[in-house]
Amino acid sequence: MSPRPVPAHPGRGVLPDLLRHNETYLAVLIVVLCAAITLANPAFLTYENITGFLKSYAMLGIMAVGALFVLVLSGSPDVSFTAIAQVVEYAVVVAAMRLGGNIFLALLFAAVLGMALGLVNGAIVHWFRVPTIIVTIATFNIYFGMLYVVTHGKLINSVPTLFRTFGNALILSRVSRIGATYGLSLMTLVWLVTAALGWFILARTSLGRSVFAIGGNEVAAERVGVAMLRTRLFVFGLVGFLSGVAAVVHVSIVQSVVPNIIVGKELDVIAAVVLGGASVFGGKGTILGSVLGVLLFAILNNGLTLLNFSSYWYNVTIGVVITVAITISAVQQLRRQRARVHVNVEP
Repeated sequence: MSPRPVPAHPGRGVLPDLLRHNETYLAVLIVVLCAAITLANPAFLTYENITGFLKSYAMLGIMAVGALFVLVLSGSPDVSFTAIAQVVEYAVVVAAMRLGGNIFLALLFAAVLGMALGLVNGAIVHWFRVPTIIVTIATFNIYFGMLYVVTHGKLINSVPTLFRTFGNALILSRVSRIGATYGLSLMTLVWLVTAALGWFILARTSLGRSVFAIGGNEVAAERVGVAMLRTRLFVFGLVGFLSGVAAVVHVSIVQSVVPNIIVGKELDVIAAVVLGGASVFGGKGTILGSVLGVLLFAILNNGLTLLNFSSYWYNVTIGVVITVAITISAVQQLRRQRARVHVNVEP
């Protein structure tokens, strides 16, 4: 009598599959938070408010896509992308003030300059085999320090019209009772398009598979012929590219340039990506998780503001949320390890 075939995933259904993903817990937490905040202040769950906080977090959302790529590749975070964005923001505004142009030229200039700065990180990481976090701490200080050396910390209080026009562009706009126009910002659309492209690269291209392969096991990836240099340069170039785009989005929203306003946001971005399920050991992470992580931070910040909490409670709340997320992730990891050693024996 031939043995009965054992299913590849015995006893596994849709719900157990969903419960193994960080995205599920994040989505549930977001729904619960939205419900709780709305009960306390109905103004939260309005079109005007939602589109407003999505716009304000578009910059961090764009940066989170690049941060995810680096974490998947190496497990070690890049901390220089905010310094790159800060340099690019100042440079692109000064260039626009002196040379003119349009928003497409500004985006192109910002993306190319950011990519060049990011490629420096990738080249050092690859050729000198230095951990990503060490290299990017060094370049963070170089880029940010040189910005202050060149600009003397001078603020730019008035930016060219092209940035104001870009920042005020709306889709599906409406008019409030007091005559103010609101709607889905073009900044939010840029974030969503960036996330979609990031998902496509990671999930549907050989380059994305190479990123996961190196992050999972660098030695094995090199042995099977993964293009290590090309992949690393692509990832760090992409981080710089997206930092440049994020810089244009940011200045279009705030309508001014302060030489240290972006620097310091890197911890929020990395925390959101880790919260979304990216592993600090590399080889794991999803675009959806990163988007949900940024969205959770946006909801928390906006909700606490609407509920008249002190801004200091935002940092406390973020710390608690991250602690809970790490705990959930650790429990999931333990379950996976137990599943590997469990053997189903069929009579």
